[in-house]
Amino acid sequence: MAKELKEVVNKEENYSQWYNNLVVKAGLAETSAVRGCMVIKPYGYAIWEKMHEVLDKMFKETGHQNAYFPLFIPKSFFSKEAHHVEGFAKECAVVTHYRLKNDPNGKGVIVDPEAKLEEELIVRPTSETIIWNTYKNWIQSYRDLPILCNQWANVVRWEMRTRLFLRTAEFLWQEGHTAHATREEAIEEAKRMINVYADFVQNWMAVPVIIGHKSENERFAGAEDTLTIEALMQDGKALQSGTSHFLGQNFAKAFDVTFANKEGKLDYVWATSWGVSTRLMGALIMAHSDNNGLVLPPKLAPIQVVMIPIYKGEDQLAEINVKLEEIASQLKELGISVKIDARDNVRSGFKFAEYELKGVPVRLAMGPRDLENGTIELMRRDTLEKETISREGIALHIKNLLDEIQQSIFNKALKFRESMITKVDTYDEFKKVLDEKGGFILAHWDGTVATEELIKEETKATIRCIPLDAPEEDGVCIVTGKPSKRRVLFARSY
Repeated sequence: MAKELKEVVNKEENYSQWYNNLVVKAGLAETSAVRGCMVIKPYGYAIWEKMHEVLDKMFKETGHQNAYFPLFIPKSFFSKEAHHVEGFAKECAVVTHYRLKNDPNGKGVIVDPEAKLEEELIVRPTSETIIWNTYKNWIQSYRDLPILCNQWANVVRWEMRTRLFLRTAEFLWQEGHTAHATREEAIEEAKRMINVYADFVQNWMAVPVIIGHKSENERFAGAEDTLTIEALMQDGKALQSGTSHFLGQNFAKAFDVTFANKEGKLDYVWATSWGVSTRLMGALIMAHSDNNGLVLPPKLAPIQVVMIPIYKGEDQLAEINVKLEEIASQLKELGISVKIDARDNVRSGFKFAEYELKGVPVRLAMGPRDLENGTIELMRRDTLEKETISREGIALHIKNLLDEIQQSIFNKALKFRESMITKVDTYDEFKKVLDEKGGFILAHWDGTVATEELIKEETKATIRCIPLDAPEEDGVCIVTGKPSKRRVLFARSY
């Protein structure tokens, strides 16, 4: 399997084709009969479930509760917040009718023209409007605040150019929507949640990120401020991996959501929203994987350890399986997920390649000689290093090794990211680095939308963020020569 993958393409030759190939061959997802939509296969969904489980726990530990809101949103709701509708208008799928009937000409079924909806419905691209219309009924006074809700859901954004996990017409995500009594409390919430995302992506996905503010031009439609985490993929392109928005009072004003404050005066509620999606699956694949297949950080691997018996005859298999079951039991007691693959219809070499392709962090193989000597062969997926070790104390050894692999994968990604950050002071240098090296570029910008759009049009690079830790530094814009107080982060992106 890994050999087959490598024969098709490797990432140095065609990164895009390598990615698409890997998603399919590793059994993560495939295209569906519906244009632009995907089928997430069991192994891919198992990874997403682990992400879901960890993030859900993090949200609840920060005081959030899960709820669910309708898939369909009345079209009139979108007209209430001008920037919001402008931002999503081109991506909206619209429901106009509610019934089919047989075609009188005998050509299947047609939409019943008499079943037209009184008001057309938008299939949710995001839920701010339906949620703030709901919050109006939940909030009367400051005693009803804050509201800290999260929703796990699917959304539809009618993308024309799609790629599995990275950009599909329908995708899975979570979206948090919170309501607050003060501006300061809402801003603090937006910061808290971007840090939750950074914690998850760095410490569970092993992907280093840069936290920062989006430029005004790149903000979420309807937000006063958008915080983002930006990751760098192995091809030198950036991937926006999570966003948290301070919405001010925009949606509260649009839907007339007011509350009586402690002084008894009416005020509009302050809001945030924040979300990550199955796009994180794309980040996980592109940040770590190689030409043999996936490289999964142990914390998110559906199978952390796979065990493969190498044998001749049923008697030998039975003996080896007894020892493997003993080790499996010890590993499970330590909370490690393990699989024994004793299939007799494929060779061990096929199994080795299959689990390399699927990114299983640790592979154990036991043959007759290991059985006699009290040893076992161990291979770690991140480095492909093999060693023969004693079975004595193996469970604790593997537990420590999984921690080491998790950290090693992060360190490798961080080292690569750091090597791909370049400071430039001229536009010519900017374009040269983009074309010859890629990665993140720190450059001065005059703060205008016109300059930002010019750079995007001429180079396909965008301002990924204004890093939170960007120091004040007097300089001049690389395009206009106008004064600038700090560098911002540019890159080409997905």
